[in-house]
Amino acid sequence: MYAIIETGGKQYKVEAGNVIFIEKLDVEAESEYTFDKVIAVGTDDGITVGAPYVAGASVAAKVEKNGKAKKITVMTYKSKKNEKRKMGHRQPYTKVEITAINA
Repeated sequence: MYAIIETGGKQYKVEAGNVIFIEKLDVEAESEYTFDKVIAVGTDDGITVGAPYVAGASVAAKVEKNGKAKKITVMTYKSKKNEKRKMGHRQPYTKVEITAINA
């Protein structure tokens, strides 16, 4: 069984036992979280697609940790203007493990 969920403006295909990195959620580590925005649920019988979400479906997950990704370097440069700038960015994320799909 799998489900397609929406969180952080993105869509993820998940199954029970998957570990995914998503946009940062405002929850503590080692806590439970429920995703209510389930777009589709696939089983052995077929697929159920919501309009826009499947009624009564949810995905339970355990929050493992909150963290930041590796630093990326961003350079801006304008030729002939003696203008350049170097910046860095670390994207925050939440690591979750999918425990159950309730359809």
